[in-house]
Amino acid sequence: MKNFRKDDGAGSASSDGGDRRVRADAQRNVDALLQAALEVFAVSGVDAPVRAIAEKAGVGIGTVYRHFPQRADLIAAVFRREIDACADAAPTLAADHAPFEALAKWMQRYASFVATKRGMAPALQAGNPALEPLRTYFFERVRPALRTLLESAAAAREVRTDVDADDILNAVASLCSSGHDDRPDYARRMVALLIDGLRPRST
Repeated sequence: MKNFRKDDGAGSASSDGGDRRVRADAQRNVDALLQAALEVFAVSGVDAPVRAIAEKAGVGIGTVYRHFPQRADLIAAVFRREIDACADAAPTLAADHAPFEALAKWMQRYASFVATKRGMAPALQAGNPALEPLRTYFFERVRPALRTLLESAAAAREVRTDVDADDILNAVASLCSSGHDDRPDYARRMVALLIDGLRPRST
């Protein structure tokens, strides 16, 4: 009985270890697919061949469909990941920088997010039911992140108190969608001017 329990335990440990390896491999594949899809979408749009995404990720095309049976599933996953990364950057920047600098860096980070979203814009605006929740998810994650940075900067008297988070989100999005794709530095410079305009008015 003692040997049986020992063998059983060892077998379970081996099985658990194998399961963990399988899960880790699967997660690496998902991460690689999401990054590859983001890059392919940015260049070729969301209608790019699935094979191109699989090749860029270094996986077989079957792996793509196993994780994302529909193209909309992949688009939604890419967009959610970018939303999360943008929102999660806020507390990290707040911990590492003074309030105004953290806000400024986050706004440029958000501008980069808007730029990467352009490749997915047609699908996001097409009314696909699988993609409809993304707008709500975006505001639920990104708006509070920006508001926290704004409140910290306002408390430090480094930004005006009449600034609204939604106004900033819309303004940055507009600046990054103004048709200057041939000038990569344009949006960054315009956002920098917007950031400077947030400083308190001199009395």
